[in-house]
Amino acid sequence: MTRGSARPQAQPPEQSPERSPTRKSVHGRVFYPAAAIALAFVVITVASPSSMDGGVAAVSSWIVSNFGWYYTVLVSLFVLFAVWMGVSHFGDIKLGADDDEPEFSRGSWFSMLFAAGMGIGLVFWGVAEPLNHFAGIPNRATGIEAADGQGAQGALVQTFLHWGLHPWAIYVVVGLAVAYAVHRRKRPVSIRWALEPILGRRVHGWLGDLIDITAVIGTLFGVATSLGLGVAQIAAGLDFIDVVSDPGNVTMVILIGVITLIAMGSVVSGVKKGIKWLSNANIGLAAALMIFVLVTGPTLFILRDFIQSIGLYLQSFLQMSFSTTAFQGADGEAWQGYWTAFYWGWWISWAPFVGVFIARISKGRTVREFVAAVLLVPTLVSFLWFSVFGGAGLFRQLFGGGGLVGADAEGNATVDSNAALFTLLDGLPGGSIIVGVAIVLVVLFFVTSSDSGSLVVDMLASGGDENPPVWSRIFWSSAEGLVAIALVLAGGLSALQGVAIAIALPFSLVMIGMCVATIKVFARERKTMVRAQRKIQREELTAQVTKSLVDDGLVEPAKRP
Repeated sequence: MTRGSARPQAQPPEQSPERSPTRKSVHGRVFYPAAAIALAFVVITVASPSSMDGGVAAVSSWIVSNFGWYYTVLVSLFVLFAVWMGVSHFGDIKLGADDDEPEFSRGSWFSMLFAAGMGIGLVFWGVAEPLNHFAGIPNRATGIEAADGQGAQGALVQTFLHWGLHPWAIYVVVGLAVAYAVHRRKRPVSIRWALEPILGRRVHGWLGDLIDITAVIGTLFGVATSLGLGVAQIAAGLDFIDVVSDPGNVTMVILIGVITLIAMGSVVSGVKKGIKWLSNANIGLAAALMIFVLVTGPTLFILRDFIQSIGLYLQSFLQMSFSTTAFQGADGEAWQGYWTAFYWGWWISWAPFVGVFIARISKGRTVREFVAAVLLVPTLVSFLWFSVFGGAGLFRQLFGGGGLVGADAEGNATVDSNAALFTLLDGLPGGSIIVGVAIVLVVLFFVTSSDSGSLVVDMLASGGDENPPVWSRIFWSSAEGLVAIALVLAGGLSALQGVAIAIALPFSLVMIGMCVATIKVFARERKTMVRAQRKIQREELTAQVTKSLVDDGLVEPAKRP
């Protein structure tokens, strides 16, 4: 043990039938209930999509009305928790044994966590969300300014809130707890073990099974929500370049099926092959597309707006973080359900997937390194992305040719969120080619989200096995595609948003337990670490004092045997 860096070694794992590294089967008490719930949802939705759409809308509306404030407070507290973990003395704790080295390079690590975290959402909303806020969708009763320069700035800053520190803090909560349990305490890759410090041996029983079932369902529907958004954008892109005409549900079902098959091949190959390669590829392509828009678009405006919007985001961070549109009545609730509450629910429903996935690839990192990478770097990249794409869209609408915000038959502002990106790109040099590149990018992000999500769901449903059976990987890849199809048939975007809000509520309780468990186990490890360091310091001090006394002739040197 090196001087000044004393720390306890990773604790040995408890003996558990779920732990065997050679086992290649599913954990029945988690797999079968979760699979039954998913398949039942698909069957009921396909049999009666309108009834499911109405039911989802009613549930999500009730949750926003009664728990919207809870989502707002909870996610803001997650930000404080994540920052505390990174800047406190807990930051020195290693997510692994003392001699563990990171499994992936920083570049590959960042590519995988970012692509899995929100890649497909960035592509879908990069142009569309700032324009939606600018147009006052779904209504202007929420305080978003008029459709002018000031309103455009407010629209971009509001978008920063939804894609900045808050969602990545949600991922830190789950990822940190799971990474410590898996890599430091050598537990299986499963949500339940992150709660072991407060639940003890109860994680072995029905309570642990219920936690993992909740995580599996949350992940399945969270990823399916993203897949539904992605396939809607792909269909719009194909319509834009005249490959298909007026795509409907049949087109989107076919697209989901084809891309799910591609994702299936990737997830079967594992993390170190297909998933890693695809993550690196789509991050590279996304960076190239962003640079192209930055260079060929209003470059100076984008750079100025990027800096200015970050300042305004920091200035209004607390106010926006705790805004619940309380004085806007029913209109405020509608806006929350369409935007902030939907986003917080979407991120929480994604948290088991992204948290487990980034925990799986973060072995050997320190807590401080983990928090800095997961919380800060993606936030800045997201801000740059929205400044480039959203800023270019707002610039065109305000100062260019317009055409990104329309009007319906009643004169209300509308934005075609599915096609907004392609409309913007088509107005740039080489537009038709770049639109094709953007479609490929959406497909790659679609595949990356699906394969990563399928692998995580399979690990959870296999008792934490990091290399689950191939047949179960195929099953969960198929299940994600089927759920996405069901959500598209049930009502498209409204159904996707409603399910995300509803799924998040039960898992938010699990996340609160994770925060408590993480604080408890980190405090215990820190106490042990400090005790070991003090022991070394006492031994060094005793040796130095003894040497000084011997050198001064005050004591006789110890005789060697």
